[in-house]
Amino acid sequence: MPLYKNNAFVADAWTKPGDDAALPANGDVILPLPRWRKERAALAARAGRTGVIIAPGENWDDLVAALPGLPLIALVFPKYTDGRAFSTGRQLRVRHDYRGEIRAIGDVLLDELALMIRCGFDAFEVTDEPSIRALERGYVPKVSLYYQPALGVEAPAGTRPWLRRRGR
Repeated sequence: MPLYKNNAFVADAWTKPGDDAALPANGDVILPLPRWRKERAALAARAGRTGVIIAPGENWDDLVAALPGLPLIALVFPKYTDGRAFSTGRQLRVRHDYRGEIRAIGDVLLDELALMIRCGFDAFEVTDEPSIRALERGYVPKVSLYYQPALGVEAPAGTRPWLRRRGR
């Protein structure tokens, strides 16, 4: 799948072995959270980095202590109407100060990209053809109006304090 990161499509060095597939001897892998839990001790001795996939609704409280050692967390968007991964991404960045890569996987659409970035995502597996074409042309949507100030300094807009514009 095309990986969009740092304003360009890039080669993906990470692999996603199936739930029961043998892990490669080396190289970077992304594993579902249940498999990571089950094989955590063996993964520590393996050559290569390990990332974790968190599906919507999964309890990942036990993962918090391991976050500093995880270079990548992939959050699943099973369909465009399921926004639970937005909240998880924001929690990772703000509440847990996660500094690794947060990757959006699943139904990643161009319309949601700016909001994903605002929530802390920095890599995107894009499968939607119109989204891929727009990103290849250099079109990345921006959010210029904010209803809930969260990132950076923002100034009130006119007489409506609930409508805010990003500060300059």
